[in-house]
Amino acid sequence: MIDKVLFYFFAGLAVVSAILVVTRRNAVHSAIFLITALLATAGIFLQLRAEFLFIVQIILYVGGIMVLFIFVIMLVNLDVALHQVQFNRQTWVAGILALALGAQVALAFRLVQKNPQGSEILRLPRGSAAQLAPNTELVGRTLFQNYMLPFEIASILLLVAMIGAVVMAKRKV
Repeated sequence: MIDKVLFYFFAGLAVVSAILVVTRRNAVHSAIFLITALLATAGIFLQLRAEFLFIVQIILYVGGIMVLFIFVIMLVNLDVALHQVQFNRQTWVAGILALALGAQVALAFRLVQKNPQGSEILRLPRGSAAQLAPNTELVGRTLFQNYMLPFEIASILLLVAMIGAVVMAKRKV
């Protein structure tokens, strides 16, 4: 019972925060709501007993990426963007996409209600988490053996982007 309550709390918090991310006009407020959504997702990972994903979510995304976002928001001149004319001609596209997504979610719920045995595959019995392979070790081995080059390329691209943001901000000052 407490598992369901915690899941619905974290899921609701993540959904409300995600909606507030895209509806706020202030970029700093949007970043704070994005941090809240990422923390709620980390709470869901912890509830699913995926401690590695929980820690990665907090350290990497909330700690690292969001600090980078906040620095970029502070370095970019947002006053110019606020005074420019906003183009809201694509609201009908957003409405159609929202209806399509809602229809897909409703269809998924209907399919699960018609065939509840199909969702049993996703549920693990209590105590079976200890029988699973150590996923943290497998993730590390796969990342640093099979995907070492893409991992290093991604780290270099992030470093170049961060240096570029600092250089662009220094030119304006």
